[in-house]
Amino acid sequence: MIRLVVFVALVVVLGYGFSWLADRPGDLSLVWEGRLYQAKLIVAASGLIALIAVVMIAWWLIRTVWTSPHSVRRYFRARKRDRGYQALSTGLIAAGAGNALLARKMAARSRGLIRADQEPLINLLEAQAALIEGRHDEARAKFEAMANDPETRELGLRGLYLEAKRLGANEAARQYAEKAADNAPYLPWAAQATLEYRSQSGRWDDAIRLLEQQKAARVVEKQDADRLRGVLLTARADDKLESDPAGARDDAMHALKLIADFEPAAIIAAKALFREDKLRKAASILEQSWKAGPHPEIGRTYVLARSGDSSVDRLKRAEKLEALRPNNVESLLVVAQAALDAQHFAKARAKAEAAARMQPREAAFLLLADIEEAETGDQGRVRHWLAQALKAPRDPAWVADGFVSDKWLPVSPITGRLDVFEWKAPFGQLEGPVEERPTISIDAALRTLPPVRETRPESSANDHRIIELERAATIAEAARPAPAPKSVSPAPVAKQPEPVTAQPEPKPFYGMPDDPGVRNTKAEPEPKTRLRLF
Repeated sequence: MIRLVVFVALVVVLGYGFSWLADRPGDLSLVWEGRLYQAKLIVAASGLIALIAVVMIAWWLIRTVWTSPHSVRRYFRARKRDRGYQALSTGLIAAGAGNALLARKMAARSRGLIRADQEPLINLLEAQAALIEGRHDEARAKFEAMANDPETRELGLRGLYLEAKRLGANEAARQYAEKAADNAPYLPWAAQATLEYRSQSGRWDDAIRLLEQQKAARVVEKQDADRLRGVLLTARADDKLESDPAGARDDAMHALKLIADFEPAAIIAAKALFREDKLRKAASILEQSWKAGPHPEIGRTYVLARSGDSSVDRLKRAEKLEALRPNNVESLLVVAQAALDAQHFAKARAKAEAAARMQPREAAFLLLADIEEAETGDQGRVRHWLAQALKAPRDPAWVADGFVSDKWLPVSPITGRLDVFEWKAPFGQLEGPVEERPTISIDAALRTLPPVRETRPESSANDHRIIELERAATIAEAARPAPAPKSVSPAPVAKQPEPVTAQPEPKPFYGMPDDPGVRNTKAEPEPKTRLRLF
Protein backbone atom coordinates (compact mmCIF):
# COMPACT_ATOMS: atom_id res chain seq x y z
CA MET A 1 0.00 0.00 0.00
CA ILE A 2 2.82 2.41 0.86
CA ARG A 3 4.65 1.59 -2.35
CA LEU A 4 1.53 2.29 -4.36
CA VAL A 5 1.14 5.70 -2.71
CA VAL A 6 4.80 6.55 -3.37
CA PHE A 7 4.48 5.51 -7.03
CA VAL A 8 1.36 7.62 -7.53
CA ALA A 9 3.03 10.60 -5.82
CA LEU A 10 6.10 10.21 -8.07
CA VAL A 11 3.97 10.13 -11.23
CA VAL A 12 2.07 13.22 -10.09
CA VAL A 13 5.32 15.08 -9.42
CA LEU A 14 6.74 14.16 -12.83
CA GLY A 15 3.57 15.19 -14.59
CA TYR A 16 3.46 18.47 -12.76
CA GLY A 17 7.13 19.07 -13.60
CA PHE A 18 6.64 18.43 -17.31
CA SER A 19 3.55 20.67 -17.42
CA TRP A 20 5.46 23.39 -15.63
CA LEU A 21 8.30 23.16 -18.19
CA ALA A 22 5.80 23.11 -21.07
CA ASP A 23 4.23 26.34 -19.82
CA ARG A 24 7.66 28.00 -19.69
CA PRO A 25 9.39 27.30 -23.00
CA GLY A 26 13.06 28.01 -23.42
CA ASP A 27 16.35 26.79 -24.88
CA LEU A 28 19.20 25.03 -23.25
CA SER A 29 22.72 25.74 -24.56
CA LEU A 30 25.77 23.61 -23.80
CA VAL A 31 29.34 24.45 -24.92
CA TRP A 32 31.61 21.42 -24.79
CA GLU A 33 35.09 21.32 -26.37
CA GLY A 34 34.47 24.47 -28.38
CA ARG A 35 31.21 23.32 -29.85
CA LEU A 36 27.77 24.70 -29.00
CA TYR A 37 24.89 22.41 -28.39
CA GLN A 38 21.33 23.82 -28.16
CA ALA A 39 18.05 22.06 -27.34
CA LYS A 40 14.60 22.87 -26.07
CA LEU A 41 14.31 22.77 -22.33
CA ILE A 42 11.54 20.17 -22.36
CA VAL A 43 13.56 17.96 -24.71
CA ALA A 44 16.67 18.24 -22.54
CA ALA A 45 14.70 17.28 -19.40
CA SER A 46 13.11 14.31 -21.14
CA GLY A 47 16.50 13.15 -22.39
CA LEU A 48 17.98 13.41 -18.90
CA ILE A 49 15.20 11.33 -17.39
CA ALA A 50 15.52 8.75 -20.16
CA LEU A 51 19.27 8.55 -19.57
CA ILE A 52 18.74 7.91 -15.85
CA ALA A 53 16.22 5.17 -16.63
CA VAL A 54 18.63 3.51 -19.05
CA VAL A 55 21.41 3.56 -16.46
CA MET A 56 19.17 2.01 -13.82
CA ILE A 57 18.00 -0.75 -16.15
CA ALA A 58 21.56 -1.48 -17.17
CA TRP A 59 22.66 -1.69 -13.54
CA TRP A 60 19.81 -4.06 -12.75
CA LEU A 61 20.73 -6.35 -15.59
CA ILE A 62 24.40 -6.40 -14.62
CA ARG A 63 23.53 -7.06 -10.95
CA THR A 64 21.10 -9.84 -11.85
CA VAL A 65 23.63 -11.61 -14.00
CA TRP A 66 26.34 -11.19 -11.37
CA THR A 67 24.22 -12.55 -8.48
CA SER A 68 22.35 -15.21 -10.42
CA PRO A 69 24.35 -18.19 -8.99
CA HIS A 70 23.60 -17.12 -5.45
CA SER A 71 19.96 -16.46 -6.29
CA VAL A 72 19.63 -19.92 -7.80
CA ARG A 73 21.18 -21.52 -4.74
CA ARG A 74 18.93 -19.52 -2.44
CA TYR A 75 15.86 -20.53 -4.40
CA PHE A 76 16.63 -24.23 -4.17
CA ARG A 77 17.61 -23.90 -0.50
CA ALA A 78 14.34 -22.18 0.32
CA ARG A 79 12.43 -24.85 -1.55
CA LYS A 80 14.28 -27.56 0.36
CA ARG A 81 13.59 -25.82 3.68
CA ASP A 82 9.92 -25.54 2.85
CA ARG A 83 9.76 -29.25 2.12
CA GLY A 84 11.54 -29.96 5.42
CA TYR A 85 9.13 -27.86 7.42
CA GLN A 86 6.24 -29.54 5.69
CA ALA A 87 7.66 -32.94 6.68
CA LEU A 88 8.25 -31.68 10.23
CA SER A 89 4.67 -30.46 10.52
CA THR A 90 3.33 -33.77 9.21
CA GLY A 91 5.54 -35.68 11.63
CA LEU A 92 4.37 -33.67 14.66
CA ILE A 93 0.76 -34.25 13.69
CA ALA A 94 1.45 -37.96 13.31
CA ALA A 95 3.18 -38.10 16.70
CA GLY A 96 0.23 -36.37 18.31
CA ALA A 97 -2.10 -38.91 16.70
CA GLY A 98 0.05 -41.83 17.86
CA ASN A 99 1.29 -42.87 14.39
CA ALA A 100 4.83 -43.88 15.29
CA LEU A 101 5.73 -45.19 11.82
CA LEU A 102 4.81 -41.98 10.00
CA ALA A 103 6.36 -39.84 12.75
CA ARG A 104 9.66 -41.71 12.46
CA LYS A 105 9.59 -41.42 8.64
CA MET A 106 8.87 -37.70 8.73
CA ALA A 107 11.58 -37.16 11.36
CA ALA A 108 14.16 -38.78 9.10
CA ARG A 109 12.99 -36.72 6.12
CA SER A 110 13.07 -33.52 8.16
CA ARG A 111 16.60 -34.21 9.33
CA GLY A 112 17.65 -34.73 5.71
CA LEU A 113 16.12 -31.47 4.58
CA ILE A 114 16.77 -29.25 7.62
CA ARG A 115 19.77 -29.18 9.88
CA ALA A 116 18.93 -30.08 13.52
CA ASP A 117 20.98 -27.17 14.86
CA GLN A 118 18.77 -24.81 12.87
CA GLU A 119 15.45 -26.40 13.90
CA PRO A 120 15.33 -27.94 17.43
CA LEU A 121 11.82 -29.28 16.85
CA ILE A 122 13.42 -32.19 14.99
CA ASN A 123 14.78 -33.48 18.32
CA LEU A 124 11.32 -33.14 19.84
CA LEU A 125 9.76 -35.11 16.97
CA GLU A 126 12.33 -37.89 17.31
CA ALA A 127 11.81 -38.00 21.09
CA GLN A 128 8.04 -38.22 20.67
CA ALA A 129 8.40 -40.98 18.10
CA ALA A 130 10.70 -42.89 20.46
CA LEU A 131 8.19 -42.54 23.32
CA ILE A 132 5.38 -43.86 21.14
CA GLU A 133 7.48 -46.86 20.15
CA GLY A 134 8.48 -47.52 23.77
CA ARG A 135 12.18 -46.71 23.35
CA HIS A 136 12.44 -44.59 26.48
CA ASP A 137 16.24 -44.62 26.66
CA GLU A 138 16.49 -42.96 23.26
CA ALA A 139 13.80 -40.46 24.28
CA ARG A 140 15.67 -39.56 27.47
CA ALA A 141 18.84 -39.03 25.44
CA LYS A 142 16.99 -36.61 23.17
CA PHE A 143 15.54 -34.75 26.16
CA GLU A 144 18.98 -34.48 27.74
CA ALA A 145 20.33 -32.99 24.51
CA MET A 146 17.49 -30.47 24.51
CA ALA A 147 18.11 -29.66 28.21
CA ASN A 148 21.70 -28.73 27.37
CA ASP A 149 20.57 -26.31 24.65
CA PRO A 150 19.57 -22.88 26.05
CA GLU A 151 16.86 -22.57 23.42
CA THR A 152 15.15 -25.85 24.35
CA ARG A 153 16.20 -26.20 28.01
CA GLU A 154 12.69 -25.89 29.42
CA LEU A 155 11.29 -28.41 26.93
CA GLY A 156 14.02 -30.91 27.72
CA LEU A 157 13.59 -30.55 31.49
CA ARG A 158 9.87 -31.16 31.22
CA GLY A 159 10.48 -34.32 29.19
CA LEU A 160 13.03 -35.56 31.73
CA TYR A 161 10.62 -34.72 34.58
CA LEU A 162 7.79 -36.71 33.04
CA GLU A 163 10.10 -39.67 32.40
CA ALA A 164 11.33 -39.61 35.99
CA LYS A 165 7.73 -39.53 37.25
CA ARG A 166 6.89 -42.47 35.01
CA LEU A 167 9.76 -44.50 36.45
CA GLY A 168 8.90 -43.50 40.02
CA ALA A 169 12.22 -41.68 40.49
CA ASN A 170 10.79 -38.95 42.67
CA GLU A 171 14.16 -37.53 43.66
CA ALA A 172 15.23 -37.12 40.05
CA ALA A 173 11.84 -35.61 39.18
CA ARG A 174 12.24 -33.17 42.06
CA GLN A 175 15.66 -32.08 40.82
CA TYR A 176 14.42 -31.51 37.26
CA ALA A 177 11.40 -29.54 38.49
CA GLU A 178 13.49 -27.37 40.81
CA LYS A 179 16.03 -26.68 38.07
CA ALA A 180 13.25 -25.62 35.72
CA ALA A 181 11.60 -23.50 38.43
CA ASP A 182 14.88 -21.75 39.25
CA ASN A 183 15.48 -20.85 35.61
CA ALA A 184 11.86 -20.10 34.74
CA PRO A 185 9.54 -19.62 37.75
CA TYR A 186 6.74 -18.70 35.36
CA LEU A 187 6.38 -22.35 34.25
CA PRO A 188 3.20 -23.65 35.95
CA TRP A 189 4.18 -27.34 35.96
CA ALA A 190 7.65 -26.70 37.38
CA ALA A 191 6.43 -24.23 40.00
CA GLN A 192 3.59 -26.48 41.15
CA ALA A 193 5.76 -29.60 41.30
CA THR A 194 8.55 -27.77 43.15
CA LEU A 195 6.07 -26.27 45.59
CA GLU A 196 4.66 -29.72 46.38
CA TYR A 197 8.12 -31.28 46.76
CA ARG A 198 9.27 -28.56 49.14
CA SER A 199 6.07 -28.90 51.14
CA GLN A 200 6.49 -32.67 51.39
CA SER A 201 10.00 -32.24 52.79
CA GLY A 202 8.88 -29.56 55.26
CA ARG A 203 10.86 -26.73 53.61
CA TRP A 204 8.16 -24.19 54.33
CA ASP A 205 10.38 -21.11 53.93
CA ASP A 206 11.51 -22.18 50.46
CA ALA A 207 7.95 -23.06 49.51
CA ILE A 208 6.66 -19.65 50.61
CA ARG A 209 9.46 -17.91 48.71
CA LEU A 210 8.66 -19.84 45.55
CA LEU A 211 4.97 -19.03 45.95
CA GLU A 212 5.81 -15.34 46.09
CA GLN A 213 7.77 -15.67 42.82
CA GLN A 214 4.80 -17.41 41.21
CA LYS A 215 2.50 -14.65 42.39
CA ALA A 216 4.83 -11.97 41.02
CA ALA A 217 5.06 -13.82 37.68
CA ARG A 218 1.24 -14.17 37.62
CA VAL A 219 1.47 -17.95 37.44
CA VAL A 220 -1.30 -18.25 40.05
CA GLU A 221 -4.17 -15.93 40.78
CA LYS A 222 -3.97 -13.66 43.81
CA GLN A 223 -6.82 -15.41 45.60
CA ASP A 224 -5.30 -18.86 45.06
CA ALA A 225 -1.87 -17.60 46.09
CA ASP A 226 -3.24 -16.14 49.32
CA ARG A 227 -4.92 -19.42 50.24
CA LEU A 228 -1.80 -21.47 49.50
CA ARG A 229 0.27 -19.02 51.53
CA GLY A 230 -2.17 -19.41 54.44
CA VAL A 231 -1.86 -23.19 54.23
CA LEU A 232 1.95 -23.01 54.20
CA LEU A 233 1.99 -20.59 57.13
CA THR A 234 -0.30 -22.91 59.10
CA ALA A 235 1.97 -25.87 58.40
CA ARG A 236 5.02 -23.88 59.49
CA ALA A 237 3.20 -22.75 62.64
CA ASP A 238 2.38 -26.37 63.46
CA ASP A 239 6.07 -27.25 63.28
CA LYS A 240 7.00 -24.28 65.50
CA LEU A 241 4.29 -24.87 68.11
CA GLU A 242 6.44 -26.78 70.61
CA SER A 243 9.77 -25.01 70.12
CA ASP A 244 8.70 -21.47 69.23
CA PRO A 245 5.14 -20.62 70.42
CA ALA A 246 5.55 -16.93 69.56
CA GLY A 247 6.57 -17.70 65.98
CA ALA A 248 3.76 -20.23 65.66
CA ARG A 249 1.31 -17.62 66.93
CA ASP A 250 2.46 -15.03 64.38
CA ASP A 251 2.29 -17.48 61.46
CA ALA A 252 -1.13 -18.78 62.50
CA MET A 253 -2.53 -15.27 62.97
CA HIS A 254 -1.21 -14.27 59.55
CA ALA A 255 -2.83 -17.37 58.07
CA LEU A 256 -6.15 -16.40 59.66
CA LYS A 257 -5.92 -13.00 57.97
CA LEU A 258 -5.48 -14.73 54.62
CA ILE A 259 -8.11 -17.44 55.25
CA ALA A 260 -10.67 -16.15 57.73
CA ASP A 261 -12.50 -19.44 58.41
CA PHE A 262 -9.50 -21.79 58.45
CA GLU A 263 -10.03 -24.04 61.50
CA PRO A 264 -6.46 -25.53 61.69
CA ALA A 265 -4.94 -22.04 61.82
CA ALA A 266 -7.35 -20.97 64.58
CA ILE A 267 -6.58 -24.06 66.65
CA ILE A 268 -2.81 -23.63 66.33
CA ALA A 269 -3.03 -19.93 67.14
CA ALA A 270 -5.10 -20.69 70.25
CA LYS A 271 -2.70 -23.40 71.42
CA ALA A 272 0.24 -21.05 70.99
CA LEU A 273 -1.54 -18.36 72.99
CA PHE A 274 -2.37 -20.90 75.70
CA ARG A 275 1.34 -21.62 76.04
CA GLU A 276 1.93 -17.90 76.51
CA ASP A 277 -0.86 -17.71 79.17
CA LYS A 278 -2.98 -15.45 76.96
CA LEU A 279 -6.20 -17.30 77.67
CA ARG A 280 -8.60 -14.48 76.92
CA LYS A 281 -7.24 -13.81 73.43
CA ALA A 282 -7.06 -17.50 72.62
CA ALA A 283 -10.64 -17.99 73.76
CA SER A 284 -11.74 -15.07 71.61
CA ILE A 285 -10.13 -16.63 68.52
CA LEU A 286 -11.78 -19.98 69.18
CA GLU A 287 -15.16 -18.36 69.80
CA GLN A 288 -14.98 -16.45 66.53
CA SER A 289 -14.03 -19.58 64.64
CA TRP A 290 -16.82 -21.52 66.41
CA LYS A 291 -19.35 -18.92 65.30
CA ALA A 292 -18.15 -19.19 61.72
CA GLY A 293 -18.38 -22.98 61.71
CA PRO A 294 -18.50 -25.35 64.71
CA HIS A 295 -15.72 -27.92 64.57
CA PRO A 296 -15.22 -30.70 67.15
CA GLU A 297 -11.49 -29.99 67.48
CA ILE A 298 -12.22 -26.34 68.21
CA GLY A 299 -14.70 -27.41 70.88
CA ARG A 300 -12.20 -29.76 72.54
CA THR A 301 -9.47 -27.12 72.47
CA TYR A 302 -11.81 -24.55 74.00
CA VAL A 303 -13.13 -26.85 76.75
CA LEU A 304 -9.67 -28.18 77.68
CA ALA A 305 -8.01 -24.76 77.56
CA ARG A 306 -6.78 -24.86 81.16
CA SER A 307 -5.48 -28.11 82.53
CA GLY A 308 -6.31 -27.17 86.11
CA ASP A 309 -10.04 -26.65 85.53
CA SER A 310 -12.50 -29.01 87.16
CA SER A 311 -14.97 -31.02 85.15
CA VAL A 312 -17.75 -28.65 86.25
CA ASP A 313 -15.81 -25.64 84.94
CA ARG A 314 -15.29 -27.42 81.64
CA LEU A 315 -18.99 -28.13 81.46
CA LYS A 316 -19.68 -24.42 81.86
CA ARG A 317 -17.27 -23.61 79.03
CA ALA A 318 -19.00 -26.18 76.83
CA GLU A 319 -22.36 -24.61 77.61
CA LYS A 320 -20.92 -21.25 76.59
CA LEU A 321 -20.07 -22.72 73.21
CA GLU A 322 -23.60 -24.04 72.93
CA ALA A 323 -24.93 -20.56 73.64
CA LEU A 324 -22.84 -19.21 70.74
CA ARG A 325 -24.28 -21.75 68.28
CA PRO A 326 -27.53 -23.18 69.67
CA ASN A 327 -29.39 -26.03 67.98
CA ASN A 328 -26.18 -27.34 66.47
CA VAL A 329 -25.03 -30.97 66.50
CA GLU A 330 -21.42 -30.17 67.40
CA SER A 331 -22.55 -27.89 70.25
CA LEU A 332 -24.77 -30.63 71.69
CA LEU A 333 -22.02 -33.24 71.44
CA VAL A 334 -19.48 -30.97 73.15
CA VAL A 335 -21.87 -30.34 76.07
CA ALA A 336 -22.77 -34.04 76.28
CA GLN A 337 -19.09 -35.06 76.50
CA ALA A 338 -18.36 -32.41 79.15
CA ALA A 339 -21.43 -33.48 81.14
CA LEU A 340 -20.29 -37.11 80.97
CA ASP A 341 -16.87 -36.13 82.30
CA ALA A 342 -18.62 -34.23 85.13
CA GLN A 343 -20.82 -37.29 85.92
CA HIS A 344 -23.99 -35.36 85.05
CA PHE A 345 -25.50 -38.34 83.31
CA ALA A 346 -29.01 -36.94 82.85
CA LYS A 347 -27.76 -33.86 81.02
CA ALA A 348 -25.24 -35.86 79.02
CA ARG A 349 -27.92 -38.33 77.92
CA ALA A 350 -30.37 -35.56 77.02
CA LYS A 351 -27.82 -33.67 74.91
CA ALA A 352 -26.57 -36.80 73.17
CA GLU A 353 -30.12 -37.90 72.36
CA ALA A 354 -30.91 -34.43 71.03
CA ALA A 355 -27.80 -34.56 68.81
CA ALA A 356 -28.76 -38.02 67.56
CA ARG A 357 -32.30 -36.81 66.89
CA MET A 358 -31.01 -33.81 64.97
CA GLN A 359 -28.40 -35.77 62.99
CA PRO A 360 -28.20 -39.52 63.69
CA ARG A 361 -24.57 -40.32 63.14
CA GLU A 362 -21.77 -42.38 64.61
CA ALA A 363 -20.46 -39.97 67.27
CA ALA A 364 -23.84 -39.48 68.95
CA PHE A 365 -24.47 -43.22 69.40
CA LEU A 366 -20.92 -43.87 70.57
CA LEU A 367 -21.35 -41.14 73.16
CA LEU A 368 -24.63 -42.74 74.31
CA ALA A 369 -22.74 -46.03 74.69
CA ASP A 370 -20.12 -44.30 76.86
CA ILE A 371 -22.87 -42.73 78.97
CA GLU A 372 -24.54 -46.13 79.40
CA GLU A 373 -21.27 -47.72 80.42
CA ALA A 374 -20.53 -45.02 82.99
CA GLU A 375 -24.05 -44.74 84.42
CA THR A 376 -25.55 -48.25 84.43
CA GLY A 377 -22.80 -50.55 83.24
CA ASP A 378 -25.42 -52.65 81.48
CA GLN A 379 -23.53 -54.35 78.71
CA GLY A 380 -26.70 -55.20 76.83
CA ARG A 381 -27.64 -51.55 76.57
CA VAL A 382 -24.05 -50.64 75.67
CA ARG A 383 -24.07 -53.18 72.84
CA HIS A 384 -27.39 -51.80 71.68
CA TRP A 385 -25.92 -48.30 71.22
CA LEU A 386 -22.80 -49.71 69.61
CA ALA A 387 -24.98 -51.53 67.10
CA GLN A 388 -26.75 -48.27 66.31
CA ALA A 389 -23.40 -46.55 65.82
CA LEU A 390 -22.32 -49.30 63.45
CA LYS A 391 -25.37 -48.69 61.24
CA ALA A 392 -25.26 -44.89 61.47
CA PRO A 393 -23.50 -42.65 58.91
CA ARG A 394 -19.84 -41.94 59.58
CA ASP A 395 -18.68 -38.74 61.24
CA PRO A 396 -16.90 -36.04 59.22
CA ALA A 397 -13.12 -36.30 59.13
CA TRP A 398 -10.16 -34.85 57.28
CA VAL A 399 -10.20 -36.68 53.93
CA ALA A 400 -7.86 -36.38 50.94
CA ASP A 401 -7.50 -38.78 47.99
CA GLY A 402 -9.38 -41.50 49.89
CA PHE A 403 -7.10 -41.17 52.94
CA VAL A 404 -8.78 -40.39 56.29
CA SER A 405 -6.66 -38.55 58.84
CA ASP A 406 -7.42 -37.81 62.49
CA LYS A 407 -5.91 -34.33 62.06
CA TRP A 408 -5.41 -31.78 59.31
CA LEU A 409 -2.34 -32.17 57.10
CA PRO A 410 -1.06 -29.63 54.55
CA VAL A 411 -0.01 -32.26 51.99
CA SER A 412 -1.77 -35.43 50.88
CA PRO A 413 0.29 -38.51 51.83
CA ILE A 414 -1.09 -40.32 48.77
CA THR A 415 -0.46 -37.94 45.88
CA GLY A 416 1.65 -35.24 47.53
CA ARG A 417 -0.73 -32.48 46.47
CA LEU A 418 -0.98 -29.33 48.56
CA ASP A 419 -4.17 -28.18 50.30
CA VAL A 420 -6.43 -31.10 49.37
CA PHE A 421 -7.71 -32.17 52.80
CA GLU A 422 -11.41 -31.52 53.29
CA TRP A 423 -13.62 -31.82 56.36
CA LYS A 424 -16.34 -34.18 55.17
CA ALA A 425 -17.84 -37.59 55.81
CA PRO A 426 -15.57 -40.27 54.31
CA PHE A 427 -16.99 -42.80 51.92
CA GLY A 428 -17.17 -46.36 53.17
CA GLN A 429 -15.89 -49.26 51.13
CA LEU A 430 -18.66 -50.65 48.94
CA GLU A 431 -18.77 -54.38 48.32
CA GLY A 432 -21.40 -56.10 46.22
CA PRO A 433 -24.53 -54.39 44.97
CA VAL A 434 -25.28 -50.96 46.33
CA GLU A 435 -28.31 -51.03 48.62
CA GLU A 436 -30.05 -48.27 50.46
CA ARG A 437 -28.99 -48.13 54.10
CA PRO A 438 -31.80 -48.30 56.64
CA THR A 439 -32.81 -45.00 58.17
CA ILE A 440 -31.49 -44.65 61.72
CA SER A 441 -33.93 -43.11 64.18
CA ILE A 442 -33.16 -42.26 67.79
CA ASP A 443 -36.81 -42.79 68.70
CA ALA A 444 -36.74 -46.32 67.27
CA ALA A 445 -33.45 -46.96 69.07
CA LEU A 446 -34.97 -45.80 72.37
CA ARG A 447 -38.02 -48.04 71.86
CA THR A 448 -35.85 -51.10 71.28
CA LEU A 449 -33.44 -50.25 74.11
CA PRO A 450 -33.46 -53.17 76.60
CA PRO A 451 -34.34 -52.33 80.20
CA VAL A 452 -31.66 -51.97 82.83
CA ARG A 453 -30.96 -55.33 84.49
CA GLU A 454 -31.47 -55.33 88.27
CA THR A 455 -28.72 -56.31 90.70
CA ARG A 456 -29.15 -58.97 93.45
CA PRO A 457 -30.85 -57.80 96.69
CA GLU A 458 -28.31 -59.38 98.99
CA SER A 459 -25.40 -57.59 97.35
CA SER A 460 -23.60 -55.28 99.67
CA ALA A 461 -22.89 -52.78 96.88
CA ASN A 462 -25.92 -51.75 94.84
CA ASP A 463 -23.82 -50.84 91.82
CA HIS A 464 -22.57 -54.42 91.27
CA ARG A 465 -23.76 -55.55 87.89
CA ILE A 466 -25.04 -59.01 86.98
CA ILE A 467 -22.04 -59.63 84.80
CA GLU A 468 -19.76 -59.38 87.85
CA LEU A 469 -21.90 -61.90 89.79
CA GLU A 470 -21.88 -64.36 86.95
CA ARG A 471 -18.13 -64.00 86.51
CA ALA A 472 -17.54 -64.79 90.20
CA ALA A 473 -19.94 -67.76 90.06
CA THR A 474 -18.22 -69.12 86.98
CA ILE A 475 -14.84 -69.02 88.71
CA ALA A 476 -16.29 -70.82 91.76
CA GLU A 477 -17.92 -73.53 89.72
CA ALA A 478 -14.74 -74.05 87.70
CA ALA A 479 -12.86 -74.80 90.93
CA ARG A 480 -15.19 -77.69 91.87
CA PRO A 481 -14.42 -81.26 90.75
CA ALA A 482 -16.35 -82.40 87.71
CA PRO A 483 -19.40 -84.58 88.72
CA ALA A 484 -19.99 -88.08 87.36
CA PRO A 485 -22.13 -88.16 84.23
CA LYS A 486 -25.80 -88.90 84.91
CA SER A 487 -29.13 -88.26 83.37
CA VAL A 488 -30.49 -84.84 83.99
CA SER A 489 -34.17 -84.09 84.17
CA PRO A 490 -35.49 -80.78 82.87
CA ALA A 491 -35.12 -78.05 85.42
CA PRO A 492 -38.31 -76.43 86.68
CA VAL A 493 -38.80 -72.95 85.36
CA ALA A 494 -40.33 -70.17 87.40
CA LYS A 495 -42.35 -67.44 85.75
CA GLN A 496 -40.85 -64.64 87.86
CA PRO A 497 -37.62 -64.66 89.88
CA GLU A 498 -38.29 -64.51 93.61
CA PRO A 499 -36.16 -62.35 95.90
CA VAL A 500 -33.53 -64.36 97.71
CA THR A 501 -33.31 -64.12 101.47
CA ALA A 502 -30.02 -63.82 103.24
CA GLN A 503 -28.26 -67.19 103.50
CA PRO A 504 -24.76 -68.17 104.58
CA GLU A 505 -23.86 -69.40 101.09
CA PRO A 506 -26.17 -68.00 98.43
CA LYS A 507 -26.37 -70.02 95.27
CA PRO A 508 -25.81 -68.09 92.07
CA PHE A 509 -28.44 -68.20 89.34
CA TYR A 510 -27.87 -68.56 85.66
CA GLY A 511 -29.94 -67.48 82.70
CA MET A 512 -30.75 -69.91 79.95
CA PRO A 513 -29.39 -69.08 76.49
CA ASP A 514 -32.86 -68.63 74.95
CA ASP A 515 -34.41 -66.58 77.75
CA PRO A 516 -32.09 -64.33 79.82
CA GLY A 517 -34.83 -63.48 82.27
CA VAL A 518 -35.63 -67.09 83.36
CA ARG A 519 -33.78 -68.56 86.34
CA ASN A 520 -32.19 -72.00 86.26
CA THR A 521 -32.53 -73.70 89.60
CA LYS A 522 -30.16 -76.54 88.85
CA ALA A 523 -27.30 -76.66 91.32
CA GLU A 524 -24.66 -77.70 88.77
CA PRO A 525 -25.49 -76.39 85.33
CA GLU A 526 -23.55 -77.41 82.28
CA PRO A 527 -20.59 -75.23 81.36
CA LYS A 528 -22.22 -74.05 78.11
CA THR A 529 -25.12 -72.49 80.01
CA ARG A 530 -22.81 -71.01 82.57
CA LEU A 531 -20.46 -69.00 80.33
CA ARG A 532 -21.87 -65.76 78.94
CA LEU A 533 -19.88 -63.12 77.12
CA PHE A 534 -20.67 -59.44 77.49
